[in-house]
Amino acid sequence: MLKMALFFLVISIIAGLFGFGGISAAAAGMAKILFFIAIVLFVVFLVLAVMAGKSLTS
Repeated sequence: MLKMALFFLVISIIAGLFGFGGISAAAAGMAKILFFIAIVLFVVFLVLAVMAGKSLTS
């Protein structure tokens, strides 16, 4: 997921350099959405792993 966010970020930067503002904004928006989804999934799985670890040690 983070690889796709990085890919869209690079596309956004390249499109911005060549003057394609609409494509650049759309790619930057997609990169931002994918980044935040990846962060949310990371936090959810981190909490699940901590809860599973506590139940095994109890």
